[in-house]
Amino acid sequence: MSDTVKDPARSSYYVDESFYADLVAGFSDWQRDDRAIVDATARDEARVLIHREARLLDRNQLQDWLGLFAAECLYWVPATPEGGDPRREVAVSFDDRRRLEDRVYRLSTGNAWSQVPRSRTVHLVSNVELFRGKDEATRMVRSNFVIHEFRAGETRHLAGWYGHQLVRSGKDWLIRVKQVTLLECDQNIRNPSIIF
Repeated sequence: MSDTVKDPARSSYYVDESFYADLVAGFSDWQRDDRAIVDATARDEARVLIHREARLLDRNQLQDWLGLFAAECLYWVPATPEGGDPRREVAVSFDDRRRLEDRVYRLSTGNAWSQVPRSRTVHLVSNVELFRGKDEATRMVRSNFVIHEFRAGETRHLAGWYGHQLVRSGKDWLIRVKQVTLLECDQNIRNPSIIF
């Protein structure tokens, strides 16, 4: 396989049957007390990352936000309350690295009609819990959120919970998968152009 094909910004080579199987397995039955990590330092590391992500989104620092993600990543907003299997269910967003980079570029041009004028947001994140992943280099984070969005003279509120799958990269943790489960995910979500 050529280097171009192995570049996740140019090709979705890693989104294959194995990726889907790992995604469904990783996001099934992970929020259990017996998998909880109670170490305060580890939980604080995860909390700091999740809060930094919220700050970057509120400040519209989308390139820096993208830098929080692993090269082979996924941003997933299911259209069903349980998340389920994205191979068989509709999603509001199901963006791999290539699509995320497209989205960030489009939003940064100032010409994305759905963001003229640009939304101003405040992400409130709470109840951050940390869980063991499939191995020592993987962790799962669950948190609740409320997003206040102001755009074109209107305010709306979105609420739900996040599921972040983190992977170890050297001394840092990066986001491999971000699942955004909106409370009203199966309803009409007008103008879902902001990054939740």
